[in-house]
Amino acid sequence: MNILQYHDNPRVRRALANIKEQGKIRVLFVCLGNICRSPAAEGLMKEAISDRNSSLQWTIDSAGTGNYHIGDLPDPRMRAHARRRGLTLDHHCRQIKPYDFDDFDLIIGMDASNISNLRRLAPNPEAEEKILPMSDFFGISTKYDYVPDPYYDGAEGFELVLDLLTDATVNLRDTAEAALDNSLA
Repeated sequence: MNILQYHDNPRVRRALANIKEQGKIRVLFVCLGNICRSPAAEGLMKEAISDRNSSLQWTIDSAGTGNYHIGDLPDPRMRAHARRRGLTLDHHCRQIKPYDFDDFDLIIGMDASNISNLRRLAPNPEAEEKILPMSDFFGISTKYDYVPDPYYDGAEGFELVLDLLTDATVNLRDTAEAALDNSLA
């Protein structure tokens, strides 16, 4: 992976600017219902950071822009596909709240609709600066510029989402750690 591709992105650079000073990062992943993509990203991010001995302190959570599934576990199909990869998704779905814009450094939407909804919900320009698309962390070999919703797809849709999110969460982890280490100037 070429870490410079992410660090040179102005949106990513602004969002990660405070890591060196704080030594921590708080990330919220967001999709529509918080039952497929965002809890998968949360679980994969937690797995990615557990693989490293980093001095960066992480807070990871997920939420939905809609209120359809509050309190539910993620979609059983997503949990089954994640379990096949050794990942347990036990998050209870919740809707994004106004205080999330204060509590998190990065608010990462899965597609253009999620980004649009997040921008509409942002209470001020500073909060809006925290919003990034997950695709900002995709590797260069993907043809996707968003994380597709697998809800109405078959098994291939869930596997595709897990593949895209695995790549993106590792790239996010590596980019944040590089920002902390100040290895990228």
